[in-house]
Amino acid sequence: MGIEGIGASVLRKEDKRFITGKGRYTDDMVVPGMKHAVFVRSPYAHAKIVSIDTSEAEAMSGVIGILNGKQLTEDGIGNLICGWMVHSKDGSPMNMGAWRPLAQETVRYVGDAVAIVVADTRAQARDAADLVNVEYEELPVVTGVEDALAEGAPQIHPEAKNNLIFDWVLGDEQATADAFSKAAHVVKMDIVNNRLVPNAMEPRAALGVYDAAEDHYTCWTTSQNPHVARLVMSAFYNVAPENKLRVIAPDVGGGFGSKIYIYPEEIVCLWASKRTGVPVKWNCDRTEAFLTDAHGRDHVTHAEMAFDADHHILGLKVETKANLGAYMSLFSSATPTYLYATLLSGQYNIPAIHANVKAIYTNTTPVDAYRGAGRPEATYVMERMMETAARQLGVSPPELRRKNFIRSFPHQTPVIMTYDTGDFEASLNAAMQEIDYNGFAARRAHSESRGKKRGIGMSCYIEACGIAPSAAVGSLGAGVGLWESAEVRVNAVGTIEILTGSHSHGQGHETTFAQLVAERFGVGIDSVNIVHGDTDKVQMGMGTYGSRSGAVGMSAIVKALDKVEAKAKKIAAHLMEADEGDIVIENGELKVAGTDKTLPWFQMALAAYTAHNLPSGMEPGLKEGAFYDPSNFTFPAGCYICEVEVDPDTGKTEILNFVAADDFGNIINPMIVEGQVHGGLAQGIGQALLEGCHYDPQTGQLITASYMDYTMPRADDLPSFQISHQTTPCPGNPLGIKGCGEAGAIGSPPAVINAITDAIGTNALSMPASPQKVWAALHNA
Repeated sequence: MGIEGIGASVLRKEDKRFITGKGRYTDDMVVPGMKHAVFVRSPYAHAKIVSIDTSEAEAMSGVIGILNGKQLTEDGIGNLICGWMVHSKDGSPMNMGAWRPLAQETVRYVGDAVAIVVADTRAQARDAADLVNVEYEELPVVTGVEDALAEGAPQIHPEAKNNLIFDWVLGDEQATADAFSKAAHVVKMDIVNNRLVPNAMEPRAALGVYDAAEDHYTCWTTSQNPHVARLVMSAFYNVAPENKLRVIAPDVGGGFGSKIYIYPEEIVCLWASKRTGVPVKWNCDRTEAFLTDAHGRDHVTHAEMAFDADHHILGLKVETKANLGAYMSLFSSATPTYLYATLLSGQYNIPAIHANVKAIYTNTTPVDAYRGAGRPEATYVMERMMETAARQLGVSPPELRRKNFIRSFPHQTPVIMTYDTGDFEASLNAAMQEIDYNGFAARRAHSESRGKKRGIGMSCYIEACGIAPSAAVGSLGAGVGLWESAEVRVNAVGTIEILTGSHSHGQGHETTFAQLVAERFGVGIDSVNIVHGDTDKVQMGMGTYGSRSGAVGMSAIVKALDKVEAKAKKIAAHLMEADEGDIVIENGELKVAGTDKTLPWFQMALAAYTAHNLPSGMEPGLKEGAFYDPSNFTFPAGCYICEVEVDPDTGKTEILNFVAADDFGNIINPMIVEGQVHGGLAQGIGQALLEGCHYDPQTGQLITASYMDYTMPRADDLPSFQISHQTTPCPGNPLGIKGCGEAGAIGSPPAVINAITDAIGTNALSMPASPQKVWAALHNA
């Protein structure tokens, strides 16, 4: 490892522009003749559109045009789709209701877009939007999954009888029933995973430009995967032919999954640009973000776990009702199925598992993947169950986990996944040592002497990252492959450009990807440029989500680097009259091993392009590309332990200590990994203590539609985290990487709730564990 290579805590290259305000985001983009858009949105959660009167609004100063769903349909723009097919247990396909980019007949949640107003300025567009008179006929509303399935509930889509999208199962029901028949003890729990709003720092935005002279479209957008956006908008939504559409995702201020999808606004802005003849920019305000960004989580689960007399797990039964909101978003069907139920084995050797998931429509914002996407929900079920089981069985939580850990690999779970490697006990031991688990009793006594309640809770999580391989996910219903692409261009002066289909929205790719090149060729990271986020520059890619950029994206770069290295060595061997097998690359030079013959990297590159003296038959230049399709998921894992103190008079919880011991495989940049873990922990603790999305069940109004009512974690809500890493390299990719981007958000919620319930002596507590809830649970116990 060099000072800038793999394993070095190199400062992020991209931070220079970010911390000096020089980042370029979608809302920074300005093109000649650009106008501004505001969407007219439904104030009702469920209603028929009787009429739309735009006459008063069209007379306003600066208004260019006002467009509605009828015009959109006339121009042949298609419905939004869900890109992952799931079948019910009877073999029938999921019941996908129509989602028009602009609602034409019926609105189904508060914020559903009805029309777009284009004007000279944003203020003018907003004023005109206020004057668009939409007459609605209100319909009955349903917001909760139990009510949505009830007999006589309001019907949200005609395609989905009783609002049931699918009734899906995984695992062996008979084997699980047999396991429960032999049980000495059964633990049962009802568990709710609360709905969350993503709240990325940068709200969504879109700029659509139609060039009539070239019959060409350009879309700037806040996207985690611009190539998929282009593919879907061309192949399914009929916005533009793929070869006539360029999608650019410049700097993106956070995504956490909420910017994976194609939303109505990108489609409508592109279409409106052609309709009105002007470039159209829309920038989401924070209220719109609360109403329209895809929400996360929202599971209601009943789980049962069977143990034998020696406290070994025999079987697990899980029944989950997943609220998918008013429409099916792009990956919504996969989140509560193949990203959730397949991780219900956790870190434990469970012989039999059966899961049943019902996905349900409600008159709420659509729900899709949010940081962790299914794995936080699975971990919350498993780790709340394990902690509760330990209490009911009268054994220590760490010892119950040790007894049931998987210890030999590869390990085939009963729910599809084959874990390739791991050492779960190493992470447990590290976490217990770091928090001084054995000294907790003394600390609890000290808290009690001060009139406080002290508790400790742990969570042993495992997740599946680098979603793959393409053939496997295709067989499970995915509409795209999940490979990644890369191209390495060595310029004539030796500088290097890496074109990647991965997309960075805060992860530090411009640094870590450059470190990979520095490690291979010994060049400085400042001589390496990372190109991403533009479909005209990078041929194709699958974007960034599911902690895939390292395990999948960097593996594609490695394959391309292999090809560049092979050609570079051929050139160097020819120029130095040596055997190709004797050439080594070190410190920016190509050397003949065992001699003093050297060739600087830049001279080799120049020779490739001057082409005056190349090996016979070799093409000039030095540029190579590669695609990488992984052979398996990767499986980051770890143990988190949280220690809290509760004030019984107020219910206020203070996190005194939080320890995270993770196994991410090999790590490229420890400092960036630490930042990723810190961010994930903040989001997970936010879910556990503060964040929760609530709707009025009668009207469907989002009650928590601003920061006045939806509480985000702040610095003083969080402790100083203690972080450590245990390493079992992943055998499934050339770098041994597992992924780190989601772990903190996956493992932390159950650790926090386990700690609080330990402190207050009752399990009757749901997230978010607000002071009011904790006080009530404590005094009702």
